[in-house]
Amino acid sequence: MSWAVGFDSNWQRDIGYGVPAICDQPGCGAEIDRGLSYVCGDEPFGGEHGCGLYFCGVHRGFDECDHVFKDDPAYEPSPDTEQWIHHKLTHPSWQQWREENPAVAASLLVPLKPKEPK
Repeated sequence: MSWAVGFDSNWQRDIGYGVPAICDQPGCGAEIDRGLSYVCGDEPFGGEHGCGLYFCGVHRGFDECDHVFKDDPAYEPSPDTEQWIHHKLTHPSWQQWREENPAVAASLLVPLKPKEPK
């Protein structure tokens, strides 16, 4: 089984080492992927001891995931990168997904529309 691309129904987003992403630490912006190397808890979906969010090497560790165990609200996950959205909307390997999920695919177009000049 490959962990290149999967789906996390808890966070409602694509995961795997094939998914380019940014660190979920608020304000970080480091480029990572959503593979096991970056997941809080070291296991898919966070396992028994993690929150299932994805952090760069600087922010990945128990301190960052303590918010889950201290009953604090979880961090908001970082949005998908434009690179990943473009891939899902244009790559032939995602054609079936686009056909089966037209409303979701259409909702991804919103961030990609050019901003109108003021």
